[in-house]
Amino acid sequence: MSKIVLIGAGSYAFGYATFRDLFAARTTLAGSTVVLVDINPQALQLMYHFAQRLNEAVGCPFTFEATTDRRTALPGADFVIISIAVRRNELWRLDFQIPLKHGVRHILGENGGPGGLFHAMRNIPIILDIARDIEELAPDAFVINFTNPEGRICQALHRYTRLKFVGLCHGIEMMRRVAGRLLDLPPQQIDPTAGGLNHFSWVLALRHAETGADLYPAFRQAVRERGDAVAAEFGHTVSLSRFLMETFGYWPLPSDDHVGEYLPYAWEFCGLEGYPFDRVDRESAEFRQQVERWADGVEPVAPLLTAEMHERAIPIITAMLTNAHQYELSVNVPNRGYVANLPDNAIVEVPAMVDANGIHPLPIGALPEPIAALCRTQITIIDRVVEAGVHGDRAAALQALLLDPHIASVQQAQAILDELLTAQRDFLPQFR
Repeated sequence: MSKIVLIGAGSYAFGYATFRDLFAARTTLAGSTVVLVDINPQALQLMYHFAQRLNEAVGCPFTFEATTDRRTALPGADFVIISIAVRRNELWRLDFQIPLKHGVRHILGENGGPGGLFHAMRNIPIILDIARDIEELAPDAFVINFTNPEGRICQALHRYTRLKFVGLCHGIEMMRRVAGRLLDLPPQQIDPTAGGLNHFSWVLALRHAETGADLYPAFRQAVRERGDAVAAEFGHTVSLSRFLMETFGYWPLPSDDHVGEYLPYAWEFCGLEGYPFDRVDRESAEFRQQVERWADGVEPVAPLLTAEMHERAIPIITAMLTNAHQYELSVNVPNRGYVANLPDNAIVEVPAMVDANGIHPLPIGALPEPIAALCRTQITIIDRVVEAGVHGDRAAALQALLLDPHIASVQQAQAILDELLTAQRDFLPQFR
């Protein structure tokens, strides 16, 4: 009987996936209180009613509450799950389009490059405000972060709070689904060992989960022969990832677009079209209408109660509560030698075991040196991004840009910094 607080629960995608995982684990978590928190009261009420419909359909194993004031939600919390964004697509368009206008050939603009700098600087102050409330009102709570840019947010939490936290990303599950399709195996039989940084992790071993057989040779061959066709089924491309595997020896994850955010030549494989904002906006509006139909009882919710969504927050919570000694493929944590040739205290993505005492990351040894060098560049940039985001330090923000492999000149960096600081002034109060 735990208290779980979901901050950002008004997000249809985050709320929907988390609710489905909650109800998949309802036997273990029965009796728990789940508090939904969001600053958008309309979105919050919609998701609250949706959650109540799910709850009623299975005999009300949970107590749901909803509030726009996180400080009233936090006292007594055992777990806090955070997934927030500031006018996500509206500001992301600027993160992508303004650097592109100044000659930056980047492919997504969300977590790396100049766009990732501004995305992080918008979210870091909000996350740290939330963290301070947790430290005051629920200091023993375990915090699970989904907010992007994951590595930068987690670095700020590590450097500026005392919280117990982990960062989660479903990128490795995406890789398992693609690999399973390529190898004609169920995804759960794909056992990757991967390490590096969030959205820039590398599969060092690929084995069959039951037999232990090395799947890498067959995977390499399948990627060469039909990788493009299989990736297209999932809405992805693999041309960049295939090139990186052939060149550096290992498959990167989670996908071309995310991995490519850290590489100045990724546009040669992925193009410069960027994120499909208009299509995603339409799909988001359509999904909201679907959630409304579920919440209003127009459509049954029973079909949603049969399977989890493969996000890892709820399984990790249940593993802690049941002392399950559960293996997790991927967590984002401060490095303590888990990746031997990356700096300590950098946020790294590695496998882990979970039990009643928390999350225990597992060492993966050293990355191949060329891959480690790519990661170390990003770790240095992340350091500057975090300082810029916390202190409103323009010099640190400029340093982050000048360290970035996407930037070709000082004039370009200064122009991007000036224009984006002006365009997003209302969302970057630390710079005022």
